[in-house]
Amino acid sequence: MELKNQLLTAIDLAIRAGKAILDLYSKDDLDIAFKPDISPLTQADLASHRLIVNGLCRMTPTLPVLSEESKTISYENRKDWERFWMVDPLDGTKEFIKRNGEFTVNIALIGWGAPLVGVVHAPALGVTYYACRGNGAFRQKIGEAPSRIAVDTCTDRKFRIVASRSHASPMLGQFLKGIGDYECVSMGSSLKFCLVAEGSAYLYPRLGPTMEWDTAAGQCIVEEAGGTVTTLSGTRLRYNKCDLANPDFVVSAGNRYHWQDYIDNSPNLKPEATD
Repeated sequence: MELKNQLLTAIDLAIRAGKAILDLYSKDDLDIAFKPDISPLTQADLASHRLIVNGLCRMTPTLPVLSEESKTISYENRKDWERFWMVDPLDGTKEFIKRNGEFTVNIALIGWGAPLVGVVHAPALGVTYYACRGNGAFRQKIGEAPSRIAVDTCTDRKFRIVASRSHASPMLGQFLKGIGDYECVSMGSSLKFCLVAEGSAYLYPRLGPTMEWDTAAGQCIVEEAGGTVTTLSGTRLRYNKCDLANPDFVVSAGNRYHWQDYIDNSPNLKPEATD
């Protein structure tokens, strides 16, 4: 019951943050700045961050919060956190700036290194994906009842892959060459996780840099929908590491797709020595 209540809290805050983002999305000037790593930052990122973090601190005061916009919390301070909130207040800032609608608000509850609750809200698309450990994954459009979602395990259709719209890499091209006949859909933000979770794609290989807040909510949704999120060596993606950067990973609708064969056949795509 506690997890379900925390899920409802996360859904409520994600939707409220989405409304705040849309208020700024409609303006002519998006007020874009740049972080030290040259990634873009908008007032929408900051407004969403403040709304979510303040709400979580008020509604679940015993749980710490780690947000992309407050990532300077040291490992020494967070290493003993058993449960905490992981937040990406605006995932897909580049998509937000392009005004293509493919941006999300991501909120996850992490417990002992694994996601327990996950919410991915796409305000411009009017849809929310969410999951709670042991209770399945759901999609809900504005004004409609939620519907349960599950990965597609039917392999007699053309192989469908989803890839990043803004972060393509040469390694991804090499990986795709080994697959043969497939169709690829480009998508921004954590919506790529959701496409696998709802059965619109079989595989999402991410062979490039991501951070823990980019993946936590989506991983919970995929796993509750019956899929997997693992490193190239097949280890489940973990959270609250000393380094918050993720290794390369693959989101899969199931083990029957043998995607590791494509890794093994690609000399420049060897699994990392340690995860």
